[in-house]
Amino acid sequence: MSLPHAILTALLEKPSSGLELTRRFDRSIGYFWSASHQQIYRELGKLEAEGYIRALPAEQPARGQKKSYEVLPAGRAELTRWTAASQDPKPLRDPLLLRLRAAAVVGTAGVEADLRHHLELHRRQLADYEEIQQRDFPPGRHTPQDRLQHLILRAGIDLETFWTRWLMDALEEFERLPAQDPPSRDSTV
Repeated sequence: MSLPHAILTALLEKPSSGLELTRRFDRSIGYFWSASHQQIYRELGKLEAEGYIRALPAEQPARGQKKSYEVLPAGRAELTRWTAASQDPKPLRDPLLLRLRAAAVVGTAGVEADLRHHLELHRRQLADYEEIQQRDFPPGRHTPQDRLQHLILRAGIDLETFWTRWLMDALEEFERLPAQDPPSRDSTV
């Protein structure tokens, strides 16, 4: 149920068209809650049908003109309710970790190259986040909104730092592995 709430948040920050929302997801919200353009447009329709948002009146009626949306009081109330609700953390589900577990029993062919690929991707993402931090959060930006948005960015930086370090450790471990595949055996880890 988080995508509708991500859209409500974005629309409260700035009324937008579906296209503008998809661009904003690509540049910011999508770093921690991704959605395809089709998902965003589908959710806009649902939110409008539920009375949470409305299309802003067009200045001049024109066929094919993009609609801009704003949040209605019911949408703000729903977002407030959802924000205040307690939620347990989601368990980590990462195919790379599962593949490593499988490699322990069937062999490591191809895994090291994929670890290197993941390391490069995480390094790039970390560099992007650090660039955003320098650009968007210079010293002196201390409004409550700035502080909360920076907190989110710092979570992204910390996660990418973790993955970068962990992948470097994993690659070092791969260098120490024997050349042959591990013998078949049961594991309890």
